Amino acid sequence: MQITYDTKADAMYIKFSDGEFVANKEVEEGIIIDMGKGNTLLGIEVLEASTRFRPEDLARVDIQMPLNLAA
Repeated sequence: MQITYDTKADAMYIKFSDGEFVANKEVEEGIIIDMGKGNTLLGIEVLEASTRFRPEDLARVDIQMPLNLAA
């Protein structure tokens, strides 16, 4: 997984996996999901991210996962 934030576009992108892009869908105003083959979720784009998140939250990522998945 990869999380990027473009300060000029004020857009955050959460990439879950690589794959061939098929379609996207705006599920809420400014929230767009990218779908791949086999109905695979490729990523989520959040537009106007600075109005949805505090600046300190955009600068910090906290990852928590079960130990058995980390190996």
